[in-house]
Amino acid sequence: MEIQFTDREIDIMEVLWEQGPSLVAEVRAALPDPLAYTTVLTILRTLEGKGHVGHTEEGRGHRYHAKVAQQTARGSALQHLTRKLFKGSAELLLTQLVSDRKLDSEELDRMRQLLAQHAAKKEE
Repeated sequence: MEIQFTDREIDIMEVLWEQGPSLVAEVRAALPDPLAYTTVLTILRTLEGKGHVGHTEEGRGHRYHAKVAQQTARGSALQHLTRKLFKGSAELLLTQLVSDRKLDSEELDRMRQLLAQHAAKKEE
């Protein structure tokens, strides 16, 4: 299942992933950029329509919760990006990451360890 979010949807999903189930006002208060209450509500309803968010009734309002795990969304976004911009090649993606960024030695070491672990699993 491919999961795609707009930038605003990601902002709202981040709040739900970090804070857990939240009322519209709580989501709004946690956003880095201020949005109108009705805008937040509209985005939450859109996400709910897409099946990414659910809600439970609480008093006169709704408490919204993520139905998609953050790791699942990250994986889907990365697959989409790799397929669209890197011709499906993880090697091209990694090459871009390494050549474009100024990685410090700790980051490079962690990447090497991850690659070694992945290679060891493939050999099992």
